[in-house]
Amino acid sequence: MHKKSCPEEYPITLVVNGYEVAVFQLTHQDLEDWAYGYLFSEGLIEHKNDIVSLKVEPDFGAIRVVLGNDIDAEKMLSKKKHYTAGCGRGVTFFSMTDVKTFTKVKSKKSYRLSDLLKRRAEFAKNSPLYLETGGMHGACIVNEAGEMTVREDIGRHNAVDKVIGHAVRQGLNPKNLILLTTGRVSYEMLSKAAKFGFSIIGSRTAATKQAVQLARYLNIELVGYLRGKMAIVYTSTGRVIDDVTEQAGTQPNLRVLP
Repeated sequence: MHKKSCPEEYPITLVVNGYEVAVFQLTHQDLEDWAYGYLFSEGLIEHKNDIVSLKVEPDFGAIRVVLGNDIDAEKMLSKKKHYTAGCGRGVTFFSMTDVKTFTKVKSKKSYRLSDLLKRRAEFAKNSPLYLETGGMHGACIVNEAGEMTVREDIGRHNAVDKVIGHAVRQGLNPKNLILLTTGRVSYEMLSKAAKFGFSIIGSRTAATKQAVQLARYLNIELVGYLRGKMAIVYTSTGRVIDDVTEQAGTQPNLRVLP
């Protein structure tokens, strides 16, 4: 019997301009990416240059961030907190009503189902912490060339923050990227993706009803159960083309919900 190591998680306090935002359960890898991604997802920064300094102190369980003077961090952080569901519990300052004010996606770019399934399989093979422990979530962004960046964490929403943080730090254009995740897509996960501007989000598991409603409203293509040769499309933007059924000549692999 192969014995896997246990996944790790640590309490990390995020401190912004001297204000303690919350204590998050995080995996130690890629904490700078997480901080950039979380602050962007929550509307505290719009560009990487909005951060004057960022210091990760894993031995003290803290990440200390100083934002530019034109950022009203106190006003944002005084909003009501919404605690996220699932592993690696987090906190968001956006309600569903807030998310509906985000810019709607206008991309007309389409993707073949076979490509999404292929990328999902490659993603699984390039998730070292999951392969080592069997207990990690992952998120991945794929560019037009098929190149992928993978980040992992004990929490599904933390992993998404990490890949968004990488994209923000690298100045990547969301119009040219696909977001894939191992975790359930809930409304706060959808809000993170919507804030960055992804036009398509794929998951190996389900999406909640609230996430589907928001995706439809914001014109985001939301795909669940990307496994083997099947998928469920919760939305109807037409960005996912079922070329798998055509090749196999079998029953539809792409189920589009009304």
